[in-house]
Amino acid sequence: MSRAKLAILGVLIIFIGIVLNSSLFTVRETQQVLVLQFGEHKRTVRDPGLHFKIPLIQNLKVYDKRILSVDPDAEEMLLSDQKRIFVDAFARYRITDPRRFFQTVNDEAIFNNRFGNILTSTVKEFVAQRNLEDLLSEQRNTIMRDIRDSVASDTEGFGIEVVDIRIGRSELPEAVSQTVYDRMITERARQASQLRAEGAENARRIRAEADRQQVVIVAEAQREAQTLKGEGDATRNAILGESYGKDPDFFEFFRSLEAYKETFAREGTTMVLSPNSDFFKYFGNLEGGRDRVNERQIPAPR
Repeated sequence: MSRAKLAILGVLIIFIGIVLNSSLFTVRETQQVLVLQFGEHKRTVRDPGLHFKIPLIQNLKVYDKRILSVDPDAEEMLLSDQKRIFVDAFARYRITDPRRFFQTVNDEAIFNNRFGNILTSTVKEFVAQRNLEDLLSEQRNTIMRDIRDSVASDTEGFGIEVVDIRIGRSELPEAVSQTVYDRMITERARQASQLRAEGAENARRIRAEADRQQVVIVAEAQREAQTLKGEGDATRNAILGESYGKDPDFFEFFRSLEAYKETFAREGTTMVLSPNSDFFKYFGNLEGGRDRVNERQIPAPR
């Protein structure tokens, strides 16, 4: 074979290789591909593997099947309680209709810019209706769910599915944080003073009630003691009266002994009485006689 024929064959082989190379393309499992012809959509390829296209006429637009993210910059927002906070929200989405996605935003960079603006404005709209306490409580999940539903409705025409939207960070500016902190200290101090005042008032009321109950209890006890004492005296007098009726001599003797006990109980007492006094009639004689007692000064026992 002549050199000319070999050269022509080589050129032909190279041309065929170029044509085959430009006709074949590979789709990975994480990709979905649009086949475009002069900028118009011809078909969508989602199955992984080796595929064909018309060389030089058709070109490809590749999009990711996986969940993608949009993370715009944190924005300062005004809450319903007039507090300003920095809110950092981010979204997760998936391209479900690459043809519509291509027709509306063309590529992910343009989409991220438009979607970020929609996300930021929606977050501002919903956050402005809430106060700081709502964002720090369990209502935070409800707020994020409402934001996600609103954003999903606004971006429905982009051919995407909004998977999730989260508020990653919500914090006060430094100057506002210090103001809120000082106000919290003042509020806690006010609550502490109020609790101490209420405690002191309760203590005074409890002490007054205890003192009143003490007076009532002591008065009741004294009244009951007087009643019991009176009943005891009455019983004693009845017994003594009954005893006197049965044995007057013994009763007289018993009463004399009680008089001796009460009279000589105190030390340093001196009595000058006649031995013939009825007071000493039982001294020296249990029968009450006076013949054995000589008249003398009888000192009281010490």
